[in-house]
Formats: sequence, C-alpha cells, structure tokens
Amino acid sequence: MKLIFAGTPDVAVPSLKSLAATGHSIEAVVTRADAPLGRKRVLTPSPVAAAAEELGLTMLKTNRLDADATETIAALQPDLGVIVAYGGIVREPLLSVPRLGWINLHFSLLPRWRGASPVQRAVIAGDADTGAAVFQLVRELDAGAIFDSFTQPLDAHATSGMLLESLSHSGAELLLRVVDDLGRGTARATEQTGEVTLAPKLTIDDAHVDWNQSAAAVYNLIRGVTPEPGAFTTVSDARLKILDVAPVVPSADRDDAHDPPIPAGHILERERTVLIGTRTTPLELRRVQPAGKTVMTAIDWWRGVAADEVVAS
Repeated sequence: MKLIFAGTPDVAVPSLKSLAATGHSIEAVVTRADAPLGRKRVLTPSPVAAAAEELGLTMLKTNRLDADATETIAALQPDLGVIVAYGGIVREPLLSVPRLGWINLHFSLLPRWRGASPVQRAVIAGDADTGAAVFQLVRELDAGAIFDSFTQPLDAHATSGMLLESLSHSGAELLLRVVDDLGRGTARATEQTGEVTLAPKLTIDDAHVDWNQSAAAVYNLIRGVTPEPGAFTTVSDARLKILDVAPVVPSADRDDAHDPPIPAGHILERERTVLIGTRTTPLELRRVQPAGKTVMTAIDWWRGVAADEVVAS
C-alpha cells in the first residue's frame, strides 16, 4: 500500500522504521518543522525527520496540516495515513484523503487516557496496567474504533520515559500487524467501550511537587513527569530539579519505628541518605539538579547546603 506517515518524537521512530522495512511504500513522512534546541537554540530536525533522512524518504515538514499540506498529501494519492505522535490534528478534508482513512497508534488502554500525555497520566494515577491501541482516526479526539490493542503490567518503578521507550517498540509491531491486515482487507475494528478519561498535555506547573501528598502519590508524580517536563521543587527560593527518588525501605539492622517522623517537605540526612518528608512516609532523594548547576547525587548536593535541615516547597 501507499502510505503517509506522520510523527515527530523518538517514540514514533520504531514505527517508521518497521513500516519502511516492509513491502509498503511510504510516499511521504510528515513531521513538525525543525525546532531550536539547547542553550544555543540551534535549529534541530525532529527524531522522525532524522530517521526519514537516513531512510531516504520524502519529507513534509509542517506544524499545521493546513490546505497546502492537504494538497501536497492528496497529490500522492495514498491508500492509508498512519499517525504516531505527530503533534497536530488531522481535520477534514485531509481526514478523507487516504482511501482507507487514517489510523493512529496511541499508548494507552482506550478509552482511558485520551489525549496528548497518556503514559504520563497513567503513571501519575498509579495505574496497574498500560498498553497501546491502533484505532481509526475520526473527528472526535482519540475516539475511533479500535483495530487491535495489547495490555501489559505497568512497572511500579519505571518513569514515563522508560515506559514510552518500551511501548514504542511493542507498539510498532502492533501497528505493522494492523497495516498488513488493512492491506489484505481482513482488518476489523471494534467501537470503544468503558469510561472515558482524558490525558491533556502536561505543563511545567504539573511537575511542581506537592510534598503534602502521600509518598505514593509523590513518587508516582515524579516518575510520571520524568523526563519531561521534569519534577521540581523550591529550596531557599531556588528551583531544584528532582531527577530520581525512591521509596524508603525499612532497614534490617535498625528499628525505623524509633526514627522521628519527617514533616512534609523537610529534607534531612540519616545514615548518609538524604530523605524528604511527605504526608505519609519519607522518600529518598537520589539525584537532583540545582538551578544553574549540573546533575549531582543528592548527598553531594546536601553537603553543599551546609544545614541540618531545609524545607522544600
């Protein structure tokens, strides 16, 4: 079949490469325009653009699927449009341009977590399971009938970045099966059922840790916003990025019940371990990044603080 592939970030690259290795013809790769990155704000191609160039595929770089983009894609007379995290909305008349319409690989157990940040929201919510689905694109957000899906346990200690990396590869296999079935005319889709929950894009405000929540809720939030937008707190009016934390496991060689409780947001050192209080039990700080400095271990940061106790907010 003649395909149009639309995607932008790293998570879409395995799907592009899997499709390129098949007998299907990728007529064009649609990806967002080069964006400034780093301190020097150097214009940088998206990961999908870099992969498409490596594969020798024709590209259309655009941040809007407008009339010009629609005309360009329509001229290619595609059989199917495939989307994996493009970062834009496909509307009519483009929605009807491919003979078989558009399909989307979405990293959630639809209809749970419709929206831009499904994996992150699942981690933050403490979901026990995650997965992916390939569905028919329709006008309503992530609401189309599902061709195929899979479910897997959500690792209780993985960050959203780790889960997306894993799901990007298993999702690529799922997507390829659906594309092949559509090409053979054997694909069948089932309407979504169950409670709809939304997964709006995360903002930097979502990543501000509230230490008055339970240890489990704080741990899930930090994992969910790692690596982006990145968890942070404020210490002495300066931002401190929280890169790695861990639940505190009771030590076998001491009676933790006799340790005084740590108030929410209070940071202190016990036995060369930096702890921070929550509403319930403390968490261990492992890696942090103070404003304007490099990433460091929490204990190295603590030694530079030169205080018996500090308070984060």
